[in-house]
Amino acid sequence: MIFRAEGGTGDGGGNAGFTLIELMVVMVLIALLLTIAVPRYFATVDNGRASVQHQNIAALRDAIDKYFGDEGRYPVTLQDLVDKHYLREIPVDPLTDGRDWVSLPPTDASLTGIYDVRSARPAATRQGKENGG
Repeated sequence: MIFRAEGGTGDGGGNAGFTLIELMVVMVLIALLLTIAVPRYFATVDNGRASVQHQNIAALRDAIDKYFGDEGRYPVTLQDLVDKHYLREIPVDPLTDGRDWVSLPPTDASLTGIYDVRSARPAATRQGKENGG
């Protein structure tokens, strides 16, 4: 009658496990996959932030236009848009993590207030052009 230890390979050695070479090969494969995946992940995050920035600028511009249509003048501050319920709150710029929008005056010298907004830090698109500015 032959007895074998559980988990043994049957060769009588009883040493089950991985060699250092096998572990190194697995680690190299994992590192290779990470070098492909991580840059794509960060590029996707940057594109998402640029998209949110573009949408926030569009919402601010739309609120400014509606304010001008209703009031006959441009808002003095962005907070006026919140106070008159054109916006719930001033949106956050995802690239600066703040509400630090740059206000642009009207091109017509007879008007005052905020005519347009842009980001304090415009996002660069893939072509190198600034987005949302």
